[in-house]
Amino acid sequence: MTRVSKLSVGSWALYDLANTIFSLNIISLYFSLWIINDLGGRDSEFGIASSIAMLGVLVTAPFLGGLSDQTGKRMPYLIVTTVICVALTPFLGTTDRGLALLLFVIAVYAYEAGVIFYDALLPSVSTEANRGRVGGFGIGIGYLGSYVGLAIGAITIARMGSFEAKPAIFKLTALAFLVFALPCFFFVKEKGRADATRFGWRSIKGAALQFPKTISLARRYPGLPRFLIGRVFYTDAANTIGVFMGVYLTNEIGFTEQEVNLALAIGITAAVLGGISIGFVVDRMGPRRTLHSLLGLWIFTVVLAVAVAIWLPSQLFWAVPPLYGFSLGGTWAADRPYLLRLAPPRYLGQFFGIYAMVGRFSAVLGPLIWSLIVDGLGLGRTAAVAFLGLMMIVAYLILRPISDAPRVWGPDDLVPAFSHEARVA
Repeated sequence: MTRVSKLSVGSWALYDLANTIFSLNIISLYFSLWIINDLGGRDSEFGIASSIAMLGVLVTAPFLGGLSDQTGKRMPYLIVTTVICVALTPFLGTTDRGLALLLFVIAVYAYEAGVIFYDALLPSVSTEANRGRVGGFGIGIGYLGSYVGLAIGAITIARMGSFEAKPAIFKLTALAFLVFALPCFFFVKEKGRADATRFGWRSIKGAALQFPKTISLARRYPGLPRFLIGRVFYTDAANTIGVFMGVYLTNEIGFTEQEVNLALAIGITAAVLGGISIGFVVDRMGPRRTLHSLLGLWIFTVVLAVAVAIWLPSQLFWAVPPLYGFSLGGTWAADRPYLLRLAPPRYLGQFFGIYAMVGRFSAVLGPLIWSLIVDGLGLGRTAAVAFLGLMMIVAYLILRPISDAPRVWGPDDLVPAFSHEARVA
């Protein structure tokens, strides 16, 4: 009889905190400044490197998820991808710009690939009854990693010059990522699978051939293809708002740099609260109604952001960061349980691979749409934000017909278990 303890749940959630430190310090903040400001690179060099990493995940995510299904394990792949990311991050501070960008591409790819395996571990630390709470707890704890990342950066820069500090920040970020990830590796236990294939040519070939089958397989499960299509729209809008919020606050609303930093801190705090609290709502209302309510909150937030830029007093924009953060944390707390409600247990790795592929596609597409509206069509940033609100409306209309009633899975959809029983406490 295998029990999943609170220690396992907490250890799983700590991994979300760990990789958030990397995401904030490397992807969002300091590496771009290192390349552009300190090494004399161009914006396009960093942008192209980021896109290459995201495209790599976009192309390979279904294969990686399928491989974990073939071998019946997620944890070995999570460990490998994390170790690769952690091992390369300290060397991002090289003054060889080309080498730094190459290492960045590989490290970000490993980080993003790890998220696929991490998400697919959620059933190992939860039940149908508490999945929302456990997933939301992971989201909330994960956003606390932003504070850790900000503290690493602020303390290091205060003690060293800006140029000297960034290589040190990269090393400390790698160390923090590893330290907070270790409990997940040791204390999260996966259930065994009777149909598992040992890692090797057979499992690699099986995963490679599985992707076209997975696309057609999705049609067997009511609501699943529609959910994945709807996810393109709301993740595109949510991620793009986050990428361009700083420039929108500065250039359209008139915030100072200090006010932007305060708005960021408020948004992070609200995301923590949103992730944790929405998890309880998911367990009571179900993921469908919860996500629909959050999309409504997103739409209201976008309307407020546009209205302040056009005619309302700029002080009212202080309501936007907490609404944005709460909506963001809540959305991720609701949509993972939504997928778990719609996808069969036997093929979770494959469908989490497509889930990740959808997210990466939106990460590539969103900035392109923003650039087209702002620069290509010359309509400005306010119009771009309004269009993102329209995408949230489209997402709601796509998702609305889906039922999230618990499925009764057939024998072919369940994970063949070993003879011993397993349950989650």
